[in-house]
Amino acid sequence: MKIKCLVVGELSENCYILENNGKAVIIDPGDEVEKIIKEVKDLKVVGVLITHHHNDHIGALNYILRKYNLKENIVKDNSFKYKIINTPGHSSDSKTYYFYEDNVMFTGDFLFNSSIGRIDLPTGSKKDMLNSLAEISKYPDEIIIYPGHGPISKLGYEKKYFSYYKMIL
Repeated sequence: MKIKCLVVGELSENCYILENNGKAVIIDPGDEVEKIIKEVKDLKVVGVLITHHHNDHIGALNYILRKYNLKENIVKDNSFKYKIINTPGHSSDSKTYYFYEDNVMFTGDFLFNSSIGRIDLPTGSKKDMLNSLAEISKYPDEIIIYPGHGPISKLGYEKKYFSYYKMIL
């Protein structure tokens, strides 16, 4: 699977285009719909996944769903194999998508490179964030993390900060 990151919108949100066998899945189409459509070109878009419903992650969502006749968080192709992990904390609806065959996770604003998402926004929760960190710590260290903003990381690298987050939250 090929992964392309498009940085879109005023908050520099990471929109991801996953490509596999001429098909594409879009993760978090936050803004700049023309840029996203140009990037998928002639690929058949078979799904749109949303990590959470903050405006910087869904600004272009409705247009993309209509254009490709899709429903949110449903992938119409079995060549993309993934697991949905509920990871509330930043928001009550936060999800992480784990593409286990490719050893990658798309974490939205739950987990960043050297940081976690804010918990002071509506539906954010300290308790949920701590539970989500405990849940995600069960996964292999080698997984590459693709966050909603900023550069990629590895789960093992991020785990070393988890005890610190427990102390400061």
